[in-house]
Amino acid sequence: MRRSTFTDRPVSYGAIGATQAPDLLGYPPKGYRPTERSIRIGSGSERFETAGRSLMSWGIQRASGMRVTDLHEGTGEQYAGVRFNDDGSPAELQEHRESEQVFADDGTPFITNGMSATLHVRTGILSFAAPVRVVYVIDEERRVGFAYGTMAGHPVSGEEAFVLEHRDDDSVWLVIRSLSRPATWYYRLASPLVRIAQRRIATRYLRALLPARIA
Repeated sequence: MRRSTFTDRPVSYGAIGATQAPDLLGYPPKGYRPTERSIRIGSGSERFETAGRSLMSWGIQRASGMRVTDLHEGTGEQYAGVRFNDDGSPAELQEHRESEQVFADDGTPFITNGMSATLHVRTGILSFAAPVRVVYVIDEERRVGFAYGTMAGHPVSGEEAFVLEHRDDDSVWLVIRSLSRPATWYYRLASPLVRIAQRRIATRYLRALLPARIA
């Protein structure tokens, strides 16, 4: 079987990087529903670093009951991401860090730009495989995270971002932003069930990095 690449498996939506837009909630891409949720997960540099290591090795997804398979390393070049000005206009391409591959203690490669994966999700009566590709990575002194975009076969079309923030008051927050719409006509017919599933999954995500889960 031929290994999938960026060229033959692009993401399934056009607004790549839109989860970074300051005005996402007020002015989402046409046809997409935006969401933003956040939770304080502790305080201090150690909490930020510990949670960051978990976040960047698919810890949120795994702690939410998902299986993460079909990991294919990205080159870091496919999507560099877009920074936005205060007025919401694109500013410049986000630089990516060029470094050797980093691995978690269990051998999982840390998330990089362009990496693809399949998330196996079960919630309520729904069970599905969701292929995704990482579209940008944030690697700053007090902010770390990533966003992935959906690929063909995912029940929704859109993007989801997971960002840890070490704020000025020393608190550490997880912020999750997304934009989505049903990917096909039959998922549009089942949109109430899809939205319920999305809310349940988002609640699991918010709890995934709490100290008791990753200590």
